[in-house]
Amino acid sequence: MTGATPRAVQLADLQINVLDAGAGPPVLLLHGFPDSLELWREVTPRLMAAGHRVIAPDLRGFGDSHAPRGRRQYAMNVVLREIVALLEHLAVREPVRIMGHDWGAAIAWCLASASPERVASSVVLSLGHPREYAWAGLEQKRRGAYTLFWQLPGIAETQLSRNDWAGLRHWARHHPDVDRCVRDLARPGRLTAGLNWYRANVAPVIYGRWPQCGVPTLGVWSSGDHCLAEDQMRNSARRMAAPWRYVRIDGAAHWLPLEEPERIAGLALDWFSEGSR
Repeated sequence: MTGATPRAVQLADLQINVLDAGAGPPVLLLHGFPDSLELWREVTPRLMAAGHRVIAPDLRGFGDSHAPRGRRQYAMNVVLREIVALLEHLAVREPVRIMGHDWGAAIAWCLASASPERVASSVVLSLGHPREYAWAGLEQKRRGAYTLFWQLPGIAETQLSRNDWAGLRHWARHHPDVDRCVRDLARPGRLTAGLNWYRANVAPVIYGRWPQCGVPTLGVWSSGDHCLAEDQMRNSARRMAAPWRYVRIDGAAHWLPLEEPERIAGLALDWFSEGSR
C-alpha cells in the first residue's frame, strides 16, 4: 500500500490492527462494512505524498483486528471510546482530520458530535448525517431495507453466506475487491461481528438526539450507490453549524475510495486545506 506495515496495538482488552504512516497533520481513515483498512490502499499514498500522517485502523471485527463476541461490543459509544484511545496511544494530541466511508462516516459524524474538539475537519463518503438518513424519502427506505433483514441473527448469516456467499456477492456486486471481503468474513465469527455493527447501532444512531454539527464537513455521494440515496447526504446541510459542502460524483458506485481514489484524495486534501478549523 505505502511501504509501511500495519501493526497490532493493544487497547485495554482489544487488539487493533492499524496503519500509521507518514508525517504531518494527522488524517484518520475509517472504513465500513464489509471492508478493512485495505479500502484506503489507493488513497493513503496520495495523502502521505501531500504531507499528512495517515492513521487507518481495521475497526473492531474487521481485517486483522480482534472481533469480540456480542452485539453490545459494537455499540457506537464503545467504538468512539476505542477511537479516542487509539489516538491517545499513538500520541495524537492535535485535532485530527477524518475521512470515513459507510460505518466509518457514521463514526465521523458521531465523533464530531460527541467530541468536536478532537476533529479539525471531516469528509464523509456515501453516508450523510444519521438523522437525515432516518428522515430520507422512500427511495432511501427501499435501498436500505437490507439493514432490517440483517437484524435477524442466524437467518441473515445463512442468507449471505450460502452457495459460496452468493447473497453477499450480490449485495456487494459493485465492490472492486469482493473476493477479499468474502475471505475476511468467512473466518469464524467474522460475518456475525460485521452484522453486529448494524444490530447494535441502526436504531440508536439514527434515532438518537443530535446537536448541530460544529465541525466543518464535506459530504460526497455517488450516483451509482445502491445502498444510499442522494437526499440523505444533500439534506445534511440542515444539520450543520459549521461550513458544509456537498459534492456529487456521477458514474461511481458505493465504494468510492476504491473506485475513485484520485478524485477522493483530491477532494479531501482541498477540504482539509481550506475547511479545517
